[in-house]
Amino acid sequence: MLRLVLKTSLAGGAVYYSKEEGIWNEDTEKVYERYAAALHPHVQSVKQQIPLDIPALPSSGELCFVTKHYYNEGVKNTINFIHRLPCYAGQWAKKGSDAIKQALDAPAAQPVEATPAPAKK
Repeated sequence: MLRLVLKTSLAGGAVYYSKEEGIWNEDTEKVYERYAAALHPHVQSVKQQIPLDIPALPSSGELCFVTKHYYNEGVKNTINFIHRLPCYAGQWAKKGSDAIKQALDAPAAQPVEATPAPAKK
């Protein structure tokens, strides 16, 4: 129950914070540029502290394209799964019935006789 409350609170907080930041009202590119400008000094300080080469943030056009691409792929895969759901259900039902038949056809395990406890003196 605690996990459900925690997850719901995190999801609600994320939605509330994103609404307060204007993600649902503004143009997405403006929000991206605002966050990129806000994070730029922090990225520079991290670059100075870490000797690794950190790649540049993608442009807003690239980010929009990638987001749309993966969203569309997710929709396609979801529709494909729903299209094949009757086949999957049939396969799962067959596996379940086979497992039940196998369990019913298996010989019953012989009960183990309990050994009497030694008598106390």
